[in-house]
Amino acid sequence: MYVSRLEKSLGIEVYVTRSPGIGGVIRHLPEDFLVEEILVNGSLAEIFPSRKKPINGDVPLLQRHLLCILVKRNWDNLQAVKAITRQLGINMRQVGIAGLKDAKALTAQHITMEGISAEDLQKVKIKDLNIYPVGYFNVKLSPHFLLGNSFKITIRRLSHSKTSTQERILKTIMELQALGGAPNFFGHQRFGTIRPITHLVGKALVKGDVREAVMLFLAKSSPTEHLESRKAREELWKTWNFKKALEIFPKNLRYERLMLRHLIKKPEDFAGALKRLPIKLQRLFPQAYQAYLFNKILSRRIALGLPINKAEVGDYVVEVEPSGLPNTSRYRIVSQETVSEINKAIEGGKMLLAIPLAGFKQKISQGVQGEIEKAVLEEEDVTPENFKIKGLPKLSLRGDLRVALSRVKGFSVHEVSRDEINAGKNKVVIGFMLYRGSYATIVLREFMKPRNPIKAGF
Repeated sequence: MYVSRLEKSLGIEVYVTRSPGIGGVIRHLPEDFLVEEILVNGSLAEIFPSRKKPINGDVPLLQRHLLCILVKRNWDNLQAVKAITRQLGINMRQVGIAGLKDAKALTAQHITMEGISAEDLQKVKIKDLNIYPVGYFNVKLSPHFLLGNSFKITIRRLSHSKTSTQERILKTIMELQALGGAPNFFGHQRFGTIRPITHLVGKALVKGDVREAVMLFLAKSSPTEHLESRKAREELWKTWNFKKALEIFPKNLRYERLMLRHLIKKPEDFAGALKRLPIKLQRLFPQAYQAYLFNKILSRRIALGLPINKAEVGDYVVEVEPSGLPNTSRYRIVSQETVSEINKAIEGGKMLLAIPLAGFKQKISQGVQGEIEKAVLEEEDVTPENFKIKGLPKLSLRGDLRVALSRVKGFSVHEVSRDEINAGKNKVVIGFMLYRGSYATIVLREFMKPRNPIKAGF
C-alpha cells in the first residue's frame, strides 16, 4: 500500500489496515477538529458545557489553585496561556496544564491558576478564548493528571459515494478493533509537518555536531513553507552570511533571528547560538530524533509480520494501571517460560507490548525485536550512549519504554452526508478516545490513507 514520502521520512512506513482509504481533508475549519480533555479522575473538559456550575467563593484550605476549563479556537497553547496571564497580571509559572492541544482546532482543556479567584476570570476578554471555573485543585496541574483526549473529527472533500465511504470506514474500524488499536507512532506534528526538520537537528546533536544542528535549523528549507522564508534559508545555506541572513529573514522567524544575531557577534559559537532558544525547544530536537527511531523500529516490526498486540520472546512488556494508562516503570522482558502467561495478561488488558525509546540508560530489547533495534541503530550510525550529549547535558536523554499499540476507545461514525463547503463532495464525522501520548492523526491516516498528508490537513 502506498505511503507518502513525507511519512516515510518520519519513520512512518506502513499501515496496519488493508482497507482502501476514503481520502479527504481534515481541519478545513477549526470546528472540524474538536478535542475534549479527560483527566485521570474522570473530569471531562467540555467545549459546550450543558451547564456551568457556580463554585463556592471560599477557597478550601490547602487548595490554592483554581481549576478552570479553557476553550480555545485556532490558538497555540503557549500563546493562549500568555494572553490570559497578561490580562490577569500573573506569572506563567502560576499556571498549570495537563497537556498541549492542537492549534488549528477547537479544544477544551483543564488549567489551574494559583492565587486567582473565580471573579478575577471575568477580566479575561480575548477573541476565540473562553475560560470558566469548575472548582479547586490542591496542586498545580501537570501531565501526571492527564488520562487522554476525546476527538470528534470532520473529514471533508470526500469523492467516493456515500455507500462506498461508509463501507471503507466500517472495514477500517473492524480491522483496528481486531488488532486492539492503531500503531502508536509519534504523529506528524512531532516533527513539524510544514518543515519536518526537528528530528534531523536532533540527530546532528546526538552525533555531537552542533554546527550542523544549528545550520539545519536555520537554513534547511522546505518546499511547503512560505516562499519568503524558503528563499532566505536557501540563501543562507549557500553563503553562510549571517549578517545578510538577518536582513532578509522574515520578522516572524523570531528564534532564527535570535540565533543569527548571536552568530554575527560570534561566528563560530554554534553552541551559544543554540542556547539562545528556549530550553524546551532545545530538548525537542533530540526527543524528535528519539521519536523518529521509535517510528522506524515499529514500522519494521510491523513490516516483518511481527504482532504489536502480542509479545514474542525477548520483547519488553509493561503493566497497565486500573486507569488504563501504561506504567513503563513496571516492565518485564518476555522469556520462553513466561511468554504464554504474559500473552494471557495482554489479552486481558493487563499488559502491553513496549518498545524502547533510545537513551543512554535504556537497554535494547532481546530476541528478534532486539535485532530490529540493532539494525536500525546501525543504519543510523548511532548508539544509545550517543544520547548523552557532550557539552549539552540538559539535552541528554536517558531513554524509556513506549507502548507499541495505541488503544482506540469509543469509535463513533456519523452518517456520510453532503459537504456544504465543497460542492459535489461528501463529509463524515468520526469520534474516538485516545490515551495520553497517542496521536489522532495516526488513527486518521488508517481511515484516509492520504497521498499528500500536508494537503490532507495533517
